[in-house]
Amino acid sequence: MTDQQTPASATNSAWGGRFSEAVDAFVARFTASVNFDQRLYRQDIRGSLAHAAMLAEVGVLSRDECEQISAGLRAIEAQIAAGDFEWSETLEDVHMNIEARLTDAIGAVGKKLHTGRSRNDQVATDIRLWLRDEIDQISALITLLQAGIIKLAESQAETIMPGFTHLQTAQPVTFGHHLLAWNEMLQRDHGRLIDCRQRLNQSPLGAAALAGTTYPIDRHATAAALGFERPTENSLDSVSDRDFAIEFCAFASILLTHMSRMSEELILWASAQFQFIDLPDRFCTGSSIMPQKKNPDVPELVRGKAGRVNGHLISLLTLMKSQPLAYNKDNQEDKEPLFDAVDTVRDCLRAFADMVPNIQPRSAEMYEAARRGFSTATDLADYLVRRGLAFRDSHEVVGRAVAFGVEQQRDLSEFTLAELQQFSDAIEQDVFEVLTLEGSVAARDHIGGTAPNQVRAAAGRALAALDGRG
Repeated sequence: MTDQQTPASATNSAWGGRFSEAVDAFVARFTASVNFDQRLYRQDIRGSLAHAAMLAEVGVLSRDECEQISAGLRAIEAQIAAGDFEWSETLEDVHMNIEARLTDAIGAVGKKLHTGRSRNDQVATDIRLWLRDEIDQISALITLLQAGIIKLAESQAETIMPGFTHLQTAQPVTFGHHLLAWNEMLQRDHGRLIDCRQRLNQSPLGAAALAGTTYPIDRHATAAALGFERPTENSLDSVSDRDFAIEFCAFASILLTHMSRMSEELILWASAQFQFIDLPDRFCTGSSIMPQKKNPDVPELVRGKAGRVNGHLISLLTLMKSQPLAYNKDNQEDKEPLFDAVDTVRDCLRAFADMVPNIQPRSAEMYEAARRGFSTATDLADYLVRRGLAFRDSHEVVGRAVAFGVEQQRDLSEFTLAELQQFSDAIEQDVFEVLTLEGSVAARDHIGGTAPNQVRAAAGRALAALDGRG
């Protein structure tokens, strides 16, 4: 035996009987997953408790054996939670580490726990349980962020700002209306998350290695005990399916794309060139050389983390694209991208849920920016249409008026009536009612429009939708 080999006595007891020589130390490290899958310990123990209880119900375990196993598992869970558990790479993964400790603690009866199951259905169950728990936490964070956005939007229903297309001033909107656009993105994201949860909420436990088991197990009982809607239908698919992880990462990629877009706007709005908002100091940093700087680091990091999560989605899609049924060792690579995607989503949402509701709008600067760029030009065109001009003709008239304004460096609202009438004799004194910013936003008085009363009504509906989530 060389010093690069593990002693045969230390070979993983899950499969050591088949092999005549020990695993190379490098291979043991290379194939081990315990350094990252140990975070599944609570779910692994929960699944094992349900499995043991079911085995006792069908007569595979005695009541005494089930009680010994259950007490031992709960003691191990407490040890891990307290940091008193020593994880071993030699034992490869979270499942074998817990099972080995259980056997050390209660003796040979601990070896009976694995009857009627495989690590293949065990890990598939653990990941579903873990992701379901995480989805519930992420759902609550999205709801918290939405509530903050909606309440801020409601308070800013009359704060006028420029709306943009191509990042050029287009038409005036209200800040509240813009914030509610963010909420619509998050509302769709939440729907995708709940859809993902619904599809993953089926129990693969009992599928065993790939074909099921010869023991008289009750898969409906373990599914119910673990809070699953029902058992999965096909044992081959049960152990090899990772659609739920891919679907979560797809959700996460879209969510982070939305949050990246929000971040970009926050970064622009907080700049000296826009000055639309002030971000709370605790979400910004300074410069080591330029004392005047207030850098929007949190939005910038969220914008950057979108690329990280997109990468995890591609990793999982690539991981699964060529795998034959059923389980393959490749699937060990599903956990780190999924774990990091969950951690990243949770951290980004937590930061935004605190930061966004505490944004300080600078309404005077927003209003002045909306006055520039001829943002009421469309209102003038619509006015002329109501006076009998065809829209294309009114469009040309307003275009000539804007060109004159650019030359004079004045907004349309600053023209005299005589100056406006040189472009069309259909223009009368009441034109100035539509050339004001207030008149422009108030005129969009329909569902989905930017009129202040519509923004308040939309905010009310949005809050009611959150309350309806229970």
